Amino acid sequence: MSLPTTLTLPALQPVRGRQRTRLPDPAKAERRSSPEVAERVRPLTRGQVSDRLQELGDLYAETSGGDARAWNQARATFLLQLVADTRRPGFSLLIAETTTLAGYAYGFPTAGAGPWWAGSRGHVGGSLLRRAASGGLFVVSGIVVPPRVRREYKDQVWNLARRLQRRLLADHGAALGVTLVDARDGRTVETLRSWGWRYPGAETLPGGPLAVPPGPFRILVLTPGT
Repeated sequence: MSLPTTLTLPALQPVRGRQRTRLPDPAKAERRSSPEVAERVRPLTRGQVSDRLQELGDLYAETSGGDARAWNQARATFLLQLVADTRRPGFSLLIAETTTLAGYAYGFPTAGAGPWWAGSRGHVGGSLLRRAASGGLFVVSGIVVPPRVRREYKDQVWNLARRLQRRLLADHGAALGVTLVDARDGRTVETLRSWGWRYPGAETLPGGPLAVPPGPFRILVLTPGT
């Protein structure tokens, strides 16, 4: 049985052999974290994604950190998954850039059938599958942003990750965003929840939003406009 594709988010490993980056003072951080207009967000065609694969892979590895070996391994693994995703119907990738690439996010629509759902039926609730059957779900399968975007002003609408994921859903008229995360990857779950992602039906689960069913994956959903 094949496993479903989980979300790609840089691992944020410590960079060896370099001095620790000093955090900016609060007065400057708000303008540096994810400025409202400094990063221009625009879509790439499949051909443009192919032409810029090396650049996309470099940014992913740079934001992951680690030593040279970890950098190269992370980059190679990431590019294999990205290329596979580009072949999915409706694939979309948005980049944020100034004079250089600042971040990007990508995904594809899903109708509750096909490779992304393979192996996930036991982990995805029936109500979500029924909603998927109507064609209103958009899978966000990758978000690549600088570490500071994950640390600072995560609840602000101009946070770069929020801008990218919000634009992905808006461009496709999605009723709901959806993603899968490895249950062991608590850091990614925590980051996504800080960007507005929630467990489906969490409000009605006994014990509150953290009362999620056991299993190897966590499924999270995102309301358009979040």
